Order: sequence, then C-alpha cells, then structure tokens
Amino acid sequence: MSKSLQAIRGMNDILPEQTPLWRYFEGTVARLLDNYGYKQIRMPIVEFTELFKRSIGEVTDIVEKEMYTFEDRNGDSLTLRPEGTAACVRAVLEHGITGGGQVQKLWYIGPMFRHERPQKGRYRQFHQIGLEVFNLDGPDIDAELIIMTWRLWGELGIRDAVKLELNSLGTSESRGRYREALVEYLSAHHDKLDEDSQRRLKTNPLRVLDTKNADTQAVLVDAPKMADYLDDESRAHFEGLKARLDAVGIPYVLNPKLVRGLDYYSKTVFEWVTHKLGAQGTVCAGGRYDGLVEQMGGKPTPGVGFAMGIERLVLMLETLEQIPEEISRQVDVYLCAFGEEAELAGLALAERVRDQLPNLRLQVNAGAGSFKSQFKKADKSGALYALILGDDEMAQQVVGFKPLRGQGEQQSIAWDALAAHLATCVVQG
Repeated sequence: MSKSLQAIRGMNDILPEQTPLWRYFEGTVARLLDNYGYKQIRMPIVEFTELFKRSIGEVTDIVEKEMYTFEDRNGDSLTLRPEGTAACVRAVLEHGITGGGQVQKLWYIGPMFRHERPQKGRYRQFHQIGLEVFNLDGPDIDAELIIMTWRLWGELGIRDAVKLELNSLGTSESRGRYREALVEYLSAHHDKLDEDSQRRLKTNPLRVLDTKNADTQAVLVDAPKMADYLDDESRAHFEGLKARLDAVGIPYVLNPKLVRGLDYYSKTVFEWVTHKLGAQGTVCAGGRYDGLVEQMGGKPTPGVGFAMGIERLVLMLETLEQIPEEISRQVDVYLCAFGEEAELAGLALAERVRDQLPNLRLQVNAGAGSFKSQFKKADKSGALYALILGDDEMAQQVVGFKPLRGQGEQQSIAWDALAAHLATCVVQG
C-alpha cells in the first residue's frame, strides 16, 4: 500500500479558517506602508547560490547548514531564498533603480526557506514582510522604520507585549578592532566556551555574543563591549537614533550583545522581542547595511531595512486574543432561495445588491435544499442575517430579512430598498 501524501516537515498548509487572520495582518501592514510612502517589489523565490554566499557570509549558520540548495538541469547551483535583503539588493542593482543616488523605499512579502529544526514559531518554510531603504544614510530613516513598527503594534493591539532592543555594530573598521579584542578575550577562556561557540570563535566570533548557553553567557559578562570600540561617526549616528526615539516616546533597551546573524550589518541593529511566544521571542528585526550593495558589485550605497515573521505575529494575535470580530465572520448576509424561480430572482437580486454595496460579504445558497437545511447552512456560515426568497416573497417582490445573531423579528423588505437597509443594519450589526 502506497504511503499517503503529506506536506514536508516544517512546511505547513494555511487552512481556510486561518487565512482571514493572515489577510487581516497582511492588509494592515500593506496599508501602513502605503501611508508612509513605501512601494512593493516582488522577487523570485529562487536565486543563484552565490548571491547568498556573497551577501550573508559563507561562515554563517544559514549558508553552512540551513539553505535549500540544488543543482538545476543547466548545472547551476540554485538556492531557495533564506532571507529577502540579498534578493532585493540584487534586484535593485540589476535594474539600476538606485543609481545616481536615487532613494528607494521598498517592501516585499513572501515565503523564505531554511532547513531548521521545526518548532512552534520556527518553520522550514516561513513567511516574512521585509522593508529595504537605499541611499539614505542618516539616523532619521533608521528611526522611521522603528516608528512604523511601533505604530503597527499599536494598530494590532500588541504594543504592551513587545520590547525594542537596540545596539550599534559600528563601521567595518571599528567592528574589526572589536573583533580582535573579543577573540583575544574569548581565546583566554576557550575551555569555558560551549562547543558551538568554540567553532564560531574561529569563523564568526561576534555570533558568540548571541549564544544561549549559560556557561558561555557567564564568560561574556566581562568581555569587551562594542560601545567602547565605536568610531565617532557611528557613535553620533546611534545618539541621533536614540534622540529621535526619545522624541516620539518609544521605549527601548540597549543590548550590547545584539549582533544579528548576518555578516552584512553595520551601525544600527534592532530587534522587537516578546515573552509571549516562548523560545521564539523575536518578531521583527533588522538594521543598517551600508556596505552590502558595494560588496555585491554596486557603487557605495547606504541601506537599512528589517523583516518581520508573519507566522509569529499571527500567533501573537491569537495568543493575545487580538482578533477583530469581523475576521472570524466570513459572511455578512446569506441568501436562501426555495424553488427555481426564486433561485433565479435571488441571483439577480444578489448581484444588484453587490453593485450597490461592493464591500458586503453576501453568500447565495448553492445546491438547493429544504428550508431547514438552507437555514442550517446560513447559521454555520456565521452570517449576521438571512435573506429568504420563497413563493410568498416572489409574489410580493419582497425578501424576508431574518437576524441570525441576537434579537430582532423577521421582516419583509422590498427588493429596491434592500441595499439601503443592509447598508444600515450590517454596519450597526
């Protein structure tokens, strides 16, 4: 007997009862970004592997262990994108839209892929919304990205459940000086480091700061601090960012161990974290990457951006019960028609109502059925009201109007007055 087909581990179906909340979240973000003047860009989910090796860094966990890489029929090494920034930089370079200092404020949405151990809030196919801004080098645009996310948390009702952590990694030169000091310190405590940190010490020592191992964390207490190695430019940039966040009233915590997991970051890095999701506490993160475009073959171009995990933020909305009532209701009005003549009239009536109320969620019964069975389907749909068309209603050119949730008696509404009546009662309902 053949094995039953199922989804790949860590790659999940998003079922019809889940998609309304996803659409609500995505729509809220898209509307906010429109209001701030950001434009959407869409990139392929597959890129040449070299793109990620050059941008993310060959000695990062993502490139070493987590990428889905394969050889296509032409013998090219291709990779399912593990993150969006590199692909976005490739796109703007390929199409020349940042040339001549053109400012670009872009956003994208879609699936990313990493071969990680699946757990709640961490999957092998996961979805992100990302922003990238090019050719603005001041702390004002860094602040705007953070202010936008702060506003988003407020609109979603989760502001009290997230905390902003900030750090500055400085320029590549100052980071290099810090790296030398950190390696010297950690090498002197090599035997106290966990195995993974010992490996990172040789390949990507700044990632040791991000360890979750308690023994290594104890060693890091007296380790050199990045802030002591910042150049004057980076320090002034960071102070400018903090001043703007203070002016708007956004609280933050300075985290000197915040380094992010990608090689291309410089100066500002930040994370929005929560204690509501267990171990997977980061819901949005990003920072500045002023050297990445040049590293990938372009001219020196300042860049800054972030990405937020849709799965984790949807899970937060569910955990905190911040789901608008209309999200759980898929239908406003359900039309029941009995007999072929009523069915034909019902279809025409429904289309006239949709012409007048394009945002009304009106479902017409399909598959005929008895009075009892149609009302059972109307109730199961979650509709606020049922419309009834039978022989009596057809004779009088009215439609029965019956509330399905709460109080109210059934009444008859003339066909030409139905849209106006629905506009009033559905909004009030």
